[in-house]
Amino acid sequence: MFKKATRRRLAWIAFGVALAITGCQTVQTTRGGVVGVERPQRMAISAQQVDSVARQQYAQILAEADKKGRLNRDARQTERVRAIAHRLIPQTAVFREDALGWQWEINVITSDQINAWCMPGGKIAVYTGLIEKLRITDDELAAVIGHEIAHALREHARERMSRQMATGVGLAAIEILTGVRLGDLGQMLAQSMFVLPNSRENEQEADRIGVELAARAGYDPRAAVTLWNKMAGQGGSQPPQWLSTHPSHETRIRDLQDYSQRVLPLYEQAKRR
Repeated sequence: MFKKATRRRLAWIAFGVALAITGCQTVQTTRGGVVGVERPQRMAISAQQVDSVARQQYAQILAEADKKGRLNRDARQTERVRAIAHRLIPQTAVFREDALGWQWEINVITSDQINAWCMPGGKIAVYTGLIEKLRITDDELAAVIGHEIAHALREHARERMSRQMATGVGLAAIEILTGVRLGDLGQMLAQSMFVLPNSRENEQEADRIGVELAARAGYDPRAAVTLWNKMAGQGGSQPPQWLSTHPSHETRIRDLQDYSQRVLPLYEQAKRR
């Protein structure tokens, strides 16, 4: 009886794994641009679902910041951030034309964190810690915002959610097949195999698209290098590359130097306009 029940359970798990795999769509979220980011992506959740969640979360974050008096406290600072973002946003059409129709929002949150992000659908937040602690230039700020916009263009959040869905089903199947509760160790292994490598890949894609967006908007793409040197100075010791979701500092700098040179003609052209 137990064996029959186990077999039935395994059959349902196998069906779930198959469903998770076959339910994925292979998509190309962006055109390659000069930097040539053309990796196909597998998605198991719709963009509409992710965008809906992003809108809700963004509204909650803004409401909480506003309640604490931390939303767009410095009008000049907010205007500066928005002006840079508004030069970058039109350039997104090079990678995907539909992004021009997104309901873009740009806000500044007062916080000591050195941070910025762009949620799916173009919901941007920049933290004052990034601006003030790094004494960031306009070119460097364009590099940050361009990088975060690139994550949204490539739908990296949707891709990560899709992986998490597939990994969760796979772990359940392994636990039943082996009779062993994988727990935290299994989660760490799954992340190392399926999440971390692609997360580093996502960062590299965002770096490359980000410098092209900045260059096309008339910002010096080489500022991405000075920016990440500043970031490294704030970060202290760093984990080995294979333990991190981000490329190592040296790897990132080399890649940024290479790709900022590739898009330099776009910057020179934009300055002449």
